[in-house]
Amino acid sequence: MARQQQQREEERSPMGAAQRRLRAVSGHLQPPTESGGVDLAANPTAGEYAHVQGYSAVLPEKLQTGKWNVYRSAKSPLKLINRFPDNPDIGTLHDNFVYAVETFRDCRYLGTRVCADGTVGDYKWMTYGEASTSRTAIGSGLIYHGIPEGARVGLYFINRPEWTIVDHACAAYSYVSVPLYDTLGPDAVQFIVNHATVQAIFCVPQTLSTLLSFITQMPCVHLIVVIGGDNANMPSTPTATGVEIITYSRLLSQGKMSSQSFRPPKPEDIATICYTSGTTGTPKGVVLSHGNLIANVAGSSLVIKFYPSDVYISYLPLAHIYERVNQVSVVHYGVAIGFYQGDNLKLMDDLAALRPTVFPSVPRLYNRIYAAITNAVKESGGLKERLFHAAYNAKRRAIINGRNPSPMWDRLVFNKIKARLGGRVRLMTSGASPLSADVMEFLRICFGGEVLEGYGMTETSCIISAMNIGDRLIGHVGSPNPSCEIKLVDVPEMNYTSEDEPYPRGEICVRGPTIFCGYYKDESQTREAVDEDGWLHTGDIGDSLNSSLVAVVAVEPDVLKAWAASEGIQYEDLRQLCADPRARSAVLAEMDSIGKEAQLRGFEFAKAVTLVAEPFTLENGLLTPTFKVKRPQAKAYFAKEIADMYAQLREAEQIKPKL
Repeated sequence: MARQQQQREEERSPMGAAQRRLRAVSGHLQPPTESGGVDLAANPTAGEYAHVQGYSAVLPEKLQTGKWNVYRSAKSPLKLINRFPDNPDIGTLHDNFVYAVETFRDCRYLGTRVCADGTVGDYKWMTYGEASTSRTAIGSGLIYHGIPEGARVGLYFINRPEWTIVDHACAAYSYVSVPLYDTLGPDAVQFIVNHATVQAIFCVPQTLSTLLSFITQMPCVHLIVVIGGDNANMPSTPTATGVEIITYSRLLSQGKMSSQSFRPPKPEDIATICYTSGTTGTPKGVVLSHGNLIANVAGSSLVIKFYPSDVYISYLPLAHIYERVNQVSVVHYGVAIGFYQGDNLKLMDDLAALRPTVFPSVPRLYNRIYAAITNAVKESGGLKERLFHAAYNAKRRAIINGRNPSPMWDRLVFNKIKARLGGRVRLMTSGASPLSADVMEFLRICFGGEVLEGYGMTETSCIISAMNIGDRLIGHVGSPNPSCEIKLVDVPEMNYTSEDEPYPRGEICVRGPTIFCGYYKDESQTREAVDEDGWLHTGDIGDSLNSSLVAVVAVEPDVLKAWAASEGIQYEDLRQLCADPRARSAVLAEMDSIGKEAQLRGFEFAKAVTLVAEPFTLENGLLTPTFKVKRPQAKAYFAKEIADMYAQLREAEQIKPKL
């Protein structure tokens, strides 16, 4: 006691205060290196400025305001990750692949079941080293054809090994890859090619015909490379276009004959321009740098681990950021990537042949798997149905209580279900839209592995937040990616504030090294999206577990009555007519017809409608003074109708044919 009293007195003295400060500073210093120098480092005293809450750490956005509203990953609260901690020299996609080739040269990398003659057999594999050789040849071939450094290169075909090889070639020789896809419509492909000034396009025979239909409207294109094409049957183009069409195999040969040294990009150089649907009717080009993409996967590496023994199934569109970043991640760990045949109806067959350990997907497919299994259980009836429910409930109770379920249930029931995905899946990931809690729990119980949900967008190079391995909670999208920070901005018109209890609400904003460079050739929309402090305003406020659109339609009474008279439909009043299924079907058919004329894509069509007799007015609070729909108020006003439509769609989905 006397010794402690003496120590306290010494610390109260001026000399003691100096010693206390010295100890605090020393705590931030690394031990002396062999060269004699010291480096600053974080120590636990920095925790005074970051309140860790399990999933995340809360920090003040600005020290002078004192408002604690910025969330970072609890795994890295003091620093946003922008490089792999174990490999900080990897700053570009090219660096990442070079590292993978050096480390896993003879390991399996790209696999396909489709043979050269179009037949389907067992998976055949290309090693990391072989893919590296092809990457060099393709990049050299582009140089051979005069495609200059920094040029945009289009990829207009679905997932297959050549997609990945071309992307690696772009990274190695400082080209900018530009995915092209039909989801946005053929007019969008032409727009993207011209907007991005694409000089070379890789395609397949099916997409070549689309390109040739408007080739004269794309003066920037100089070279078209056809994958799977026949050298003897390459079509010619009008001489005036100046476009050369060759096969992928010929380009490969030309590149091997004139091999060129790499032209490595810098982290700040543009890696890709990913076009997404825009509010103005034309797609927006999201510009992502090499540094953006590496930061995202490096941050995620603190949360999700892959291994050289893993096998990954590639069927989600590589044109979208979810699959693209998944592949950048797994390459770093020497994972084998097996591609599907290209036909979603044959995906289950591909899974059985590949037997992947990692299965990425989206709620739409998981919902179908859930519906197919539950329907099969119901149809089995009797003892089989009772056995499934007994196994399911027993395994569920064990998981909830933190115990390992009895392996007996897997042998009796769940191994047969696991076999649908090949029988070896250890990790299932979900993105693009929210996964319902019921479906996530079902997947965890039936398939036995990790089921992790994440949230992200193209403008953030993909992942904003993701669940941690081992997280047993359901109904959330995890903690912030260690490479970004998140805050919520109040939305007064929806009565959402970042101080709401028990859960803060507001628009999600993100900042960090993963944030995109801007919209290509669109400073105005870039400024709208990213504020002066570097925060990306995502526009995401509410949540949605629904994957399709529904509509509430205020009818024109005279028009609807005239239609009913022509159909011989009897009714007592307008409300009864609005509730008539025949009226709803007629309005939905008319909407579909107009949508087809406007060339809407499938996901832009409403799948159900509710007809209402009451118009949207200023008086009922559904219109603004400028006669725009007040969306939050309308959503609340018609909450029951909207819920009923989605319930009917879910019922219809469950009675569809099994997988």
